[in-house]
Amino acid sequence: MPAYECFKVETSNHIAHVQLCRPDAMNSMNKAFWVELPQCLRDIEAAAEARVIVISSTGKHFSAGMDLAVFSDPKALPMGGDPGRMGEALRRLVLDLQNSLSALEQVRIPVLAAIQGGCIGGALDMVCAADSRYCSADAYFTIKETELGMTADVGTLQRLPKLMPQGVVRELAYTGRKFSAQEAKALGFVNEVYESQQAMLDGVMAIAAKIAANSPLAVSGCKEMLNYSRDHSVDDSLKYMATWQSGMFRPEDMLKTFQAKAQQQVAEYPPLRPLKGLFEE
Repeated sequence: MPAYECFKVETSNHIAHVQLCRPDAMNSMNKAFWVELPQCLRDIEAAAEARVIVISSTGKHFSAGMDLAVFSDPKALPMGGDPGRMGEALRRLVLDLQNSLSALEQVRIPVLAAIQGGCIGGALDMVCAADSRYCSADAYFTIKETELGMTADVGTLQRLPKLMPQGVVRELAYTGRKFSAQEAKALGFVNEVYESQQAMLDGVMAIAAKIAANSPLAVSGCKEMLNYSRDHSVDDSLKYMATWQSGMFRPEDMLKTFQAKAQQQVAEYPPLRPLKGLFEE
């Protein structure tokens, strides 16, 4: 894997562990973060060695959210001249930031988020795009942008209402108040709360290992279908499922499963094919 400024990446036993590694800066989401995150995830996906991604962090807090220097970079957002052109540039910047976080949904393997301490602003936008979320007992979450005088714009307001009750999401967005790990668990936002950061990592890695032990083709199909079903009607989703299955269903992985169970062994499945660029050998 390439070296990254904002992330440390280790892959073992088909699990890619991506750690935010700027604890002295509270893992704030600086300019390099927004470029590296989608590239890191797509590098992992393309290699096809990992079958699940765990995103965790270092230090006291998961992430303090957006580094405001992102918006003050004159190269990204010229602050002057024609208002229409400046508005178009801002829109393009926001779309680019949104696309960075959407990579969590777009990669073909599950992404699990392990959260400790503060998950603030843009960091909440990010974990909303994960497949599942887990946290330590000291974790808290906040739609911080409201308190700063702006509307959250890179995913929370679009994804959180699909994960939690509308009325609660509106309260959290309008007030900007913190909600705790325990409240997040009660609302179904996180799957589990662990007593400590280490216990959380141990627990999430155990879940990741169970995912990685399954057929990667079956798991990838689950993610594709769940994402599609979230955004479409039941009828459309059933039709898409039938089309997907007609092309993707193969008996080989099922035979491996049955043979392994009969022999009381762990099934060994071939990986998904690595992803390559257009015309790349």
